[in-house]
Amino acid sequence: MKWESAEPSRGTYNWAEADRIVDFAEAHDQRVRGHTLVWHSQNPGWLTNGSWTPAQLSTILQDHIITEVTRYKGRLAAWDVVNEPFNEDGTYRRTLWYDNLGQDYIAQALTWAKAADPAAELYINDYNVEGVNAKSTALYNLVKSLKERGVPIDGVGLQAHLILGQVPSTMQQNIQRSADLGVDVAITELDIRMQLPATEAKPAQQAADYRAVMNACLAVSRCTGVTVWGFTDSDSWIPDVFEGYGAATPYDENSAPKPAYHAITESLGGSGTPTGGCTATYGIAGQWSTGFTGQVRIACSGASLSSWKVNWTYGAGQRITQAWNATCTQSGAAVSCSNASYNRAVPDGGSVTLGFNGTWNGSNTVPVVTLG
Repeated sequence: MKWESAEPSRGTYNWAEADRIVDFAEAHDQRVRGHTLVWHSQNPGWLTNGSWTPAQLSTILQDHIITEVTRYKGRLAAWDVVNEPFNEDGTYRRTLWYDNLGQDYIAQALTWAKAADPAAELYINDYNVEGVNAKSTALYNLVKSLKERGVPIDGVGLQAHLILGQVPSTMQQNIQRSADLGVDVAITELDIRMQLPATEAKPAQQAADYRAVMNACLAVSRCTGVTVWGFTDSDSWIPDVFEGYGAATPYDENSAPKPAYHAITESLGGSGTPTGGCTATYGIAGQWSTGFTGQVRIACSGASLSSWKVNWTYGAGQRITQAWNATCTQSGAAVSCSNASYNRAVPDGGSVTLGFNGTWNGSNTVPVVTLG
């Protein structure tokens, strides 16, 4: 829905890809957020290379907004009308729009979009505005001014392209102050990138970060939703833009949910890591007079695991002496084994097997294994 895709040449529109998204969403009872009507980037060459008077540019902008919003009238929940209007220090970004039309291009764009679809919520969207800082304060002051002038503005979009361990401590405070202006707030482009490789501690920190963002939103009644930017790590934009960084989404490159996914689930009232559809089966691979080799196979069907842990209790004095493909500990009769760094994920339709050697005396009964 960006300008270079929707209107590649002046007055000629290409709706094919945008229609596919909206049609799919409607067929699956999903809401669509339009992104984006006015931006300094991803504009067609005919627009950026033209020599326009302010009056001509205003007409071009009005025509584009009215045409695109009208096409999807009643079908989109919200529009990111203006995207990224500010510099980091809170000054207005020098763009085609600002340089030719002044800062009021924002008010004009919102007014034209509201006229085209009064039911759609209209947002101003930006990055590095998640916590309280110069940029977010400039956005806050703009929205306050627009509200006072009666310009239609329904919400503020916080992109939330964050870095591992750097969720702003003032995020909830910032969301709340915008909500207090009488507008909604949405987390619109959430991802949390980490420097690669993803060591064992990093997914846990990422899960805590995703939970912190979710909780900041959930704490404010007018924070209306969270959109993740990229469905899985395999289609994330991060590695192409931030060298050495990646693994930013809640799903890994094999589409298996990561700890971040389960943190989101828990923040929304779910039970965290699911075990339904995944089973753990204990077996004896070999046995001799004083020892044995055992194994546990974890298999998933209709579900997946981003990490795993199995537990069982021996009933006949067995002791584990060595384990592989897992880290195992034993306290008395109770045994607990968790995934290694290389076999953490169990995809839908996949399996993982851990093995161990042990000793036994008298009998070697098979215990019941629990997965969780």
